[in-house]
Amino acid sequence: MNRVLRNPVDVVAGVLILLSVAWRAVVSHRGFLAIDDFPIMSQADAYGLDFEHLFGLYNNHFMPGGRLITLAVERLAGYDYTPLLVLMLLGQLAVGIAFYRLLKLMLPAGWGLLLPLCVLVFNPLTLEVTAWWAVGVNLLPMQLAMILAVGAQVRYMRTGDRHHLVSLAAAVLVGLLFFEKVLFAIPLVFLVALCLYAPGGPIRALVTTIRRWWQSWLLLTVIALVYLGAYLAMSTASTLRQPSSAGEVGTFFGQYFGEALAPGLLGGPWSWLAAGDGTAVVAPTTAARWASWMLMLALVAGTIWWRRWVAVRAWTLLVLFTGLAGGLLAATRLGSGFSGVAGLVPRYLGDVIVVAALCVGFAICGLRRTDDTVEERRAPVPLAAAAAVLLLASSVLSSVDFSSDWSEKSGRDYLRTAQADLSMAEAGTVFMDQPVPEEVVPSMSSPWNMQSRFFGPLEKEPVFVTEAQRLSIFDASGHIRPAWVDGVRAEPGPVKGCGYQVTKGRTVRIPLQSEVVDYWQVLRIGYLSDKETTATVQVGDHPARTFAVRRGLNAMFVLMLAGGDEATLKADDPAANICTDEIEIGTLVPQPVG
Repeated sequence: MNRVLRNPVDVVAGVLILLSVAWRAVVSHRGFLAIDDFPIMSQADAYGLDFEHLFGLYNNHFMPGGRLITLAVERLAGYDYTPLLVLMLLGQLAVGIAFYRLLKLMLPAGWGLLLPLCVLVFNPLTLEVTAWWAVGVNLLPMQLAMILAVGAQVRYMRTGDRHHLVSLAAAVLVGLLFFEKVLFAIPLVFLVALCLYAPGGPIRALVTTIRRWWQSWLLLTVIALVYLGAYLAMSTASTLRQPSSAGEVGTFFGQYFGEALAPGLLGGPWSWLAAGDGTAVVAPTTAARWASWMLMLALVAGTIWWRRWVAVRAWTLLVLFTGLAGGLLAATRLGSGFSGVAGLVPRYLGDVIVVAALCVGFAICGLRRTDDTVEERRAPVPLAAAAAVLLLASSVLSSVDFSSDWSEKSGRDYLRTAQADLSMAEAGTVFMDQPVPEEVVPSMSSPWNMQSRFFGPLEKEPVFVTEAQRLSIFDASGHIRPAWVDGVRAEPGPVKGCGYQVTKGRTVRIPLQSEVVDYWQVLRIGYLSDKETTATVQVGDHPARTFAVRRGLNAMFVLMLAGGDEATLKADDPAANICTDEIEIGTLVPQPVG
């Protein structure tokens, strides 16, 4: 009890961290898995502990640690979102605790520590980090690695104890198992030493930084070179994009700094733009943007007046790191149809917010130097407390619209509807593999947008076939419906009451009403046969398909490569007589009602 009374700031900090986790839980639990989550889970189901799966790239991301955790959850809980949400919230708790410890290490003790803590843990721009698994599994380890790496370097600069170099290397190496962008911890550590701890002007500070702490830079350079060599050997240049124009780059930076970062540091953006099943992108109003710019200018000017060179160095650190992070994004993430809103994507600031929160702390509270001395001028507690309260209120306001957008999940609705129908489907219900709706898993994730992959983690999976007499299909909402074919029909047959007659082992040519696109198609043939046999069908120059023919009036769906304006049909038993006047080639659709 005495210790608690002696450290009330620690108690309040702990409460704030727990409140931030609870706040995020309230926001996130309304959602579900989204977009990239499904392929990541499906790959875990399909490949398990396969080496190429664990250590291969996903969308150019190297994440064996994330793959392993995803695999464990998938094996235990399938598509259950709750365990993933709990893991993200635990990750956020670890980030909050580690960040507060870093603040205590680098800033003077006092109530002012709570303001930069709130800037990070209550920041709306990081809400998707604890909501969307594909984002959180990368960015939470990255944030933690950055915080631990900076802390290890500061301790090394203070004590000279090389054990802290081991901690520095471990923080970076473990983080790199989850996200290749953890490499940004290396320039961050260097910039912290350069901007905050090296004395003198820019040139002197640079020389001092390199010479005084060269062992850190040698260690981190070796790690970076080895990792980059391995990573670049695995990545493919075809998936890397480049900006198409200078105007595109300018738009990106305007959004990145002016519409995302500036409002975000003040608890914004207050309004969001829905982005399908993924998390929303920032969309502050014009008035909100102008207000945030004015407030940020006032904050920078006020802290420079109050702290002089400490504040100048802090804001310099933020500008340099943010420019580096934004520059890499501009060089690799533009040049696509989504470039017009790239600067509004909040996860692209997931690393910057950590640095921004630190810099706000330095600018307001001052810096604890390497000799453990601090500036005597204390942070104005009432002003910092008022700012923290306003920041919390602003963040809660911003989270309302975000939570509303996040709660709308096409993937969740499609999956749950399909599961409910599968549980009631009669025995023998079969499907042909089709893509899931674009809003559930985009086609750019092919082949992991196919139903056979998507439903893989389910305990009761659908059965997929390439031919069937009775075929079912999932409609756009996930309901199971009888299947039909929408496409090119055959011309009416010449034999009255029969259409096209297939008999005596002859091959019958069947003209089509128009040309079939040369690709995988589904052929549906309705027929009347006097015997059970097999028949061979061919469309164009592609290999023929053989299917079972049953006695009586029946139909068959066949998946095949097809192309051209003519089909051929042949019964394999010369004694069989088959009549058909119902052939259609195209795509599967739900059978029309009525």
